[in-house]
Amino acid sequence: MDGKRPTMLVGETIAVALSAVRANALRSFLTMLGIIIGIGAVITMVALGEGAQRTVQDQINALGTNVLTVRSGRSMFGGVDRGSSRITMDDAEALRFAGGNIAAVSPEMESHYQVVYGRQNANLSVMGVWPEYFDIQNHHLADGAFFTPGEEMGRRRVAVVGSGVAGRITPDSTAMLTGLTIQIRGIPFDVVGVLASKGEQGFMSPDETIFIPASTASYRVFGNDRLRSILVQTPTAAAMDPAMGEIDRIVRRLHRTRPGEDSPITVRNQTSLLETAQDTTRTFTYLLAGIAMISLLVGGIGIMNIMLVSVTERTREIGVRKALGARRRDIMLQFLVEALVLCLAGGALGIAAGYGGAAALSRIMDFQAAVAIDAVVLALGFSGAVGLFFGLWPARRAALLDPIVSLRYE
Repeated sequence: MDGKRPTMLVGETIAVALSAVRANALRSFLTMLGIIIGIGAVITMVALGEGAQRTVQDQINALGTNVLTVRSGRSMFGGVDRGSSRITMDDAEALRFAGGNIAAVSPEMESHYQVVYGRQNANLSVMGVWPEYFDIQNHHLADGAFFTPGEEMGRRRVAVVGSGVAGRITPDSTAMLTGLTIQIRGIPFDVVGVLASKGEQGFMSPDETIFIPASTASYRVFGNDRLRSILVQTPTAAAMDPAMGEIDRIVRRLHRTRPGEDSPITVRNQTSLLETAQDTTRTFTYLLAGIAMISLLVGGIGIMNIMLVSVTERTREIGVRKALGARRRDIMLQFLVEALVLCLAGGALGIAAGYGGAAALSRIMDFQAAVAIDAVVLALGFSGAVGLFFGLWPARRAALLDPIVSLRYE
């Protein structure tokens, strides 16, 4: 019988604590508001930060894997800045046959031209590329086919268009332009394929871009062979750093750049861009989550305050329980359970509010949000820790009350 008494008393203590919370439902809810807002803000901010990182990851993956971007650098002579150097089709050809850590190469020539179909026209981006470009950039077809190496070498007037081009030059945005003829700068081009949609990629939208063979672009449309950039794909991620050295060495030799002079090109690694973007979003996520944590501390202080008030209000009740045999630890457990229930309930409601807030912001801002399970567990654990920490002092104060003085309290 004595062995069962502590267990029964603990159960009774918890039941009394829960009934005290239910008896003051409105006050309990108002007390939990700080925890609800804090946890909700933490979950929402972390979800948006995680979504931002995933969005950046998807954008980089959409640009192709293991891809280096070669752009013109600054030309210096005798300490004098002579402006940007030029990269041309010769540079792309030299890299194309370099082998080693270079698996695929494509030049990028870009300009905006008036594109005409029937009676409609639009100013669109036109890019001259090699057929390898579509594999490097991980493009897929919605209709038709890519132009071939033979068509590129033959300077054929063929084009592959983005999924959004139809909406710019025809009344029907869902129309497939494959087999139709469009005019670029007054020159007719046969559309051989339509790309699947990829969405915005930084400052460029491939969905509203027209791709033509680089040789055709150079000789028939652009009138020069100056490139915006060269895309270089490596066979593996591990080969990217060695490939950067090979690219620099090949271009230096082609441009006859002397040792010690600045390189005529800059080579950018998309992996480093991804890491930089993720570090930035992670920093902002931690900052916003830290600010949200402040409201949790404020909520914890509110719980301590209301628990101290509760101890004062129930002083006589505490005296009666002690007179009936309740020990200090039983009284302490009762008030700790009350504080813990308030914080955990507030945490649960905050998690629900955070899910709802993240979903609402995703719809309003057209932004991807991802709620991480570890963030939910951490938030709930933190709310429980807040309850224990801020409930400890009121519980200890209640446990140390003198039963005789408590029974006389009015």
